[in-house]
Amino acid sequence: MIGGHDEPVIGMNQAAYDLLTCVKKLIIVPGATHLLEEPHTLEQVAEQAERWFQEYL
Repeated sequence: MIGGHDEPVIGMNQAAYDLLTCVKKLIIVPGATHLLEEPHTLEQVAEQAERWFQEYL
């Protein structure tokens, strides 16, 4: 998960994502910066993490 305003990191994560051959999902949180500290962004991250755990564990 990457903040939508963290443009340099988005590019680096996209490059790494493209190299992975496992099940993967790149999630960009709109309006968030690097630390995902804006209001309600941590809730979005927690929801996405919960979905992942429910699907893969």
